[in-house]
Amino acid sequence: MEFANPAFLWLLIVIPLMIGWYIWRNQRLQGTLGISSLNGFLKAKKSSYSWLRHLGIALRSFALFAMIVALARPQSALSWEDSTTEGIDIIIATDISGSMLAEDLKPNRLEAGKNIAIDFIKDRPNDRIGLVVFSGESFTQCPLTIDHDVLVNLFKGISNGMIEDGTAIGMGLATAVNRLKDSEAKSKVVILLTDGSNTSGSIPPATAAEIAKQMKVRVYTVGVGTKGYAPYPVKTPYGIQYQQVPVTIDEGVLSNIAKITGGKYFRATNNEKLKQIYQQIDQLEKAKIAVTQYHKKTERFLPLVLMALALLLVEFLIRNTLLKGALT
Repeated sequence: MEFANPAFLWLLIVIPLMIGWYIWRNQRLQGTLGISSLNGFLKAKKSSYSWLRHLGIALRSFALFAMIVALARPQSALSWEDSTTEGIDIIIATDISGSMLAEDLKPNRLEAGKNIAIDFIKDRPNDRIGLVVFSGESFTQCPLTIDHDVLVNLFKGISNGMIEDGTAIGMGLATAVNRLKDSEAKSKVVILLTDGSNTSGSIPPATAAEIAKQMKVRVYTVGVGTKGYAPYPVKTPYGIQYQQVPVTIDEGVLSNIAKITGGKYFRATNNEKLKQIYQQIDQLEKAKIAVTQYHKKTERFLPLVLMALALLLVEFLIRNTLLKGALT
């Protein structure tokens, strides 16, 4: 419910003022009479209609309330939308190798990637999304699901050391594509995030990309890490020490994967850029959804006008029948 002319609602302040004036007027009309005894009045029969004399102000107040609200033009708003979507299935394939613990992104690459990806998931409630993790090997952490609460909890639980260390980009992509092979969605997407180059696994990245192309899977690749050197935590007998390690992202391989599959390559050198990349991917995929919105408003003032007229009619009849008889 909404009002077309809400400014008229300020007139409601007139009602308490009117009631206050009525009370003040009644008090002013009271007179005094000096008599020697009240015995003569004790036998007088009290009229059963005496309370009706205050009914008029009550009915007029309710009628005025109804008229003011009617002037504000209450409307019931009914809206709906017709959505035409390709139906998007998304697999996020994320690197969890030891190098993802480097702290050029905060608190480190792995945690930054998790947090920003979770925000991306929450912004796409209507898509089926799954999660693949890879290091020296790869496996599916969560299959395609619309239950994003479960997906987010599983995403939060991933950590370095879950599988043998290494960077099997081709295996990670192949596992992600395999998860989409039975998908009937018109749009199938993999977001592959890594900070290194392919050093392990039995499937070369280019081969996995060709498989993705044949299955009409679009791959967005994201290289995570600053340029040059990055601080990496190393456990020593004296506690955590930091070493500056070179950033070795194979941008050529990642760009080639994106090119083969019709996707796009991005480079995230800090948290903000990684967030912007997910936002760009979000917009690129949302562009494939067409939504037509409809709005219909229905005027609801007429019942209020009728109620106000009915109250005034009742007040008029009482004043000219029952009260008139009671006062004569």
